[in-house]
Amino acid sequence: MIVILDFGSQYSELIARRIREINVFSEVIAHTTSAHDIVSKYNAKGIILSGGPSSVFAEDSPQCDPEIFKLGIPVLGICYGMQLMAHTLGGRVERGTRHEYGKANLYIDSNFDLFQGLWLEMAIWMSHGDSVVDLPAGFQILGHTENTACAAFGHPVQKLYGVQFHPEVVHTPKGREIIRNFVLDICSIPQDWTPASFVETAIDEVNKTVGESHVLCALSGGVDSTTVSALLHKAIGDRLTCLFVDQGFMRKGEADRIRELFKDFKINLIYIDASERFFKKLEGVTDPEVKRKRIGEEFIRVFEEKSAELKSSFPFLAQGTLYPDIIESATVGVAKTAVKIKTHHNVGGLPEDMNFKIIEPLNKLFKDEVRRVGLELGVPEEIIFRHPFPGPGLAIRILGEVTKERVTILQNADAIVMEEIKSAGYYRKLWQGFAVLLPVKSVGVQGDNRTYQNTIALRCVTSEDAMTAQWAHLPYELLERISSRICNEVPEVNRVVYDISSKPPATIEWE
Repeated sequence: MIVILDFGSQYSELIARRIREINVFSEVIAHTTSAHDIVSKYNAKGIILSGGPSSVFAEDSPQCDPEIFKLGIPVLGICYGMQLMAHTLGGRVERGTRHEYGKANLYIDSNFDLFQGLWLEMAIWMSHGDSVVDLPAGFQILGHTENTACAAFGHPVQKLYGVQFHPEVVHTPKGREIIRNFVLDICSIPQDWTPASFVETAIDEVNKTVGESHVLCALSGGVDSTTVSALLHKAIGDRLTCLFVDQGFMRKGEADRIRELFKDFKINLIYIDASERFFKKLEGVTDPEVKRKRIGEEFIRVFEEKSAELKSSFPFLAQGTLYPDIIESATVGVAKTAVKIKTHHNVGGLPEDMNFKIIEPLNKLFKDEVRRVGLELGVPEEIIFRHPFPGPGLAIRILGEVTKERVTILQNADAIVMEEIKSAGYYRKLWQGFAVLLPVKSVGVQGDNRTYQNTIALRCVTSEDAMTAQWAHLPYELLERISSRICNEVPEVNRVVYDISSKPPATIEWE
């Protein structure tokens, strides 16, 4: 595998994705990870030092274990990672008098190894102020730009390389070939990380973890939890019981649809209508973080109570936690500079005093990878390509207090959104599409009467993995139909607005 030492770059997870795209497993780990652990714990065959916002001159700049350069394992430094490599190995880095941000042209001075097969001039994406001005012993310049004499360097004998630009972003068109050269040719790693190999490894890990114990699986009916249930059922069979808790915040008719779908799975399924207790738990609550934590805690309490009622003992609770959930909750073991975006109910929102041990077989995967694993396990496409739906459900798509009346309003509006984007052939083109109920009322006119009703925000985005997202450029005619139907068919709404914010700076969900 390839390990990526994270120095706070916004692109660290993107590097991991680029490597996984060529069927090689990669993982983002803390920049403080020791050389010993990189070998013994991760069995790494290649190391990438990510970029980051720091300067090697800063007193508190993040460092890595210098012993990693003596392991004999190929290392690629990207941006800050390149500067850190040069600084650590005796080279010299200086604050640049001319900074480079954005597009630039790289002129390749030596196209062996790292730049094998690439043109001698190529477009790249720069983002740096400091520059390497003196190379460490044994290194040579591999490429330059108009403003940077050393935009790439390498020590072919020791297999140490650095690039001042970002090969992982789409703005470096040939960047994937550079990563491919490093991973496949320089590190000589076989392309054997596939959905089938993941399933095999995950089943072994599950069996080692749970032994002969029984497992309770938190099921929402989405692709993540359904794939987990299919994986666990293949691993432990009838020792798996899925628990579907209807918290009252599902989409319109969703609970019935999920129950029907799982009849064909031949997996033990228990359905619980716990809506009353969840509504009570959220009385008067408006803060989205409090909502998430209360819902997460209440889920656990329901699971504990039901587990106690059943004859079997369930020491383990399985969840469909994904890598982006952990990243946004700032619980992944990466850079100390990680900032919590929001607490996912199944990560940072769990109570400390619960009676379960959590198992999360998918917590190193991105959503598109989970979909491929789900297809490998035979999960129906109807579920595989279902839009992501938050565990707390519509409760976090209702800004302000959550009441039964407000949930009903949003359910009705959201159902129209789903019908229209599916009818127009846009459902599979979108990463997510949904309605949000805002805590805003405005004056409107229906017939000859004045109205003072609610506002619905429509949110539709395209994305590969939810780490970044672009608002969807839907046809005006489709937006008009959605707005018209909501205002005509949901009497409590008289205004619909469309969110044209990307992620970043916004998140996909509103909250």
